Amino acid sequence: MWTLDASDGELQVRTGVTGRAARMGHRLTIAMTRWQATVSWHGAEPVAAEFVVEISSFQVLRGEGGVKGLSGPEKALVLSNALKSLDASRFPEARFIADSAEKIARTDDGYRLTGTLDIRGKSREHVIELHTADLGDSWRMSAQSSIRQSDYGIKPYSLLMGSVQVANEVSVSFTAVHVKHD
Repeated sequence: MWTLDASDGELQVRTGVTGRAARMGHRLTIAMTRWQATVSWHGAEPVAAEFVVEISSFQVLRGEGGVKGLSGPEKALVLSNALKSLDASRFPEARFIADSAEKIARTDDGYRLTGTLDIRGKSREHVIELHTADLGDSWRMSAQSSIRQSDYGIKPYSLLMGSVQVANEVSVSFTAVHVKHD
């Protein structure tokens, strides 16, 4: 079994901005700093994968666009609003599970994982294209996926009576390196 966490790579969420006054809003890059991925193997093939993220590990890295740069207090406000939108006190984790070999298919450059994504107590089927690269003594893994907040009961944050809104679709990216074992 492989176990990876934030010391092996990074998990980031990128948001967009919509609405009549979208130019006033920031496109955010957010790091999720506490997560764990486990991969179960049968011989040389993965047979199950699970990825768990602690919602409260949210850290705003930067905000692009907007009228002015994103200040420290504004980053704290973003964090507070996001934790409320995600109802982090009731749903402290997001989880993706591909729990059988049938849900993990080899592709030309990695694996297609078909599993269940659970966010804020709502579960939906989700597909992740995981790209792998052989670095000699280790493997590099990467994936990028889009998630519609409304699919999970999340109302995208808005202000100025809806003139500035976080886009419903967010982009999630993952990269990690895992050392090969003899």
